Amino acid sequence: MSNALYSPYKIGGLTLANRLVLSPMCQYSAIDGFPTDWHRHHYLERALGGAGLVVLEATAVVPEGRISSADLGIWDDAHASALAELVRLVHAAGAKIGIQLAHAGRKASVVVPWGGNGSLAADKGGWPTVAPSALPFDEHYTTPGALDEDGIARVIQAFSEATKRSLWAGFDVVEIHSAHGYLLHQFLTPFANQRQDGWGGSLENRMRLSLEVAKAVRSAWPEDKALFVRLSATDWKEGGWDLESSITLSKLWKSLGVDLIDVSSGGAITGVKITLEPGYQVHLAQAIREKTGLPSAAVGLITEAEQSRAIIDEGKADLIFLGRLLLRDPYWPARNAPADHRNVPVPYLRGFPV
Repeated sequence: MSNALYSPYKIGGLTLANRLVLSPMCQYSAIDGFPTDWHRHHYLERALGGAGLVVLEATAVVPEGRISSADLGIWDDAHASALAELVRLVHAAGAKIGIQLAHAGRKASVVVPWGGNGSLAADKGGWPTVAPSALPFDEHYTTPGALDEDGIARVIQAFSEATKRSLWAGFDVVEIHSAHGYLLHQFLTPFANQRQDGWGGSLENRMRLSLEVAKAVRSAWPEDKALFVRLSATDWKEGGWDLESSITLSKLWKSLGVDLIDVSSGGAITGVKITLEPGYQVHLAQAIREKTGLPSAAVGLITEAEQSRAIIDEGKADLIFLGRLLLRDPYWPARNAPADHRNVPVPYLRGFPV
């Protein structure tokens, strides 16, 4: 049996203890963008559980880019100071830590998942949203304002400033969120982008914002630190963003210094039928890896150790991002590791049989 899944993995100047990653998942527990005790407990426990890399949830680069009012933010230096404590805790537990920089665009200003569906009413604290075009996500969402040139420039600058704060806070990885129907993905897909200027229409124009953001982030992020991008490789509907376009974009990201594509899918529109089965997105990660030469990460219904090992051993992806599985069982990585490859603190070793 190969131990590649649990062996050290080097990407750029970063070396991970293994190839298992806590996938970024919103906790909807922040206050004014600041982490709370919940975040400190949540991320520390996943680090103690043996993940080689822990990636923070979508962290907004501007306040209006939050998915909900309970999202993390990094639009202020004070946020970076608070997040630096999370970095310290995760490092002390033996893991590396990344931050996912995000702007939700037209999917911002929503109620938290357990509070309902759709946009948060103005009298409840909701705020105006922005997008490439004035098209709401669905009937439960407010109509966003179409970004003008100055607004687009502010978005790019916000990602750059957030990257500088992430560096100051001590993060090992920055991941740009260009997936799941959020702002950068909105510019990519014809379902949300109906502009007729230099930011819409052709594939080249629709890719422009994601490329400009990657360029700005890479300029602010040292060359020896890893830069990831999360990408929805397909909208799962004809006429939308697709795998071929994702491969084209990933090649361009590679030329700008992106180190890895974290390959997910969907989120741009509602009503799409996706066949959910174990590893249903792995083929997308494999295609991008094979066609671009970039490392890729697989995510989505990966729940078994042998399944994870096979994905790595067969060269379908380079990292495994685990989501809901690690919500249920933060110690899954340690429990399934060979005895000589366990990434757990020494005081916990007696809890794992040899």
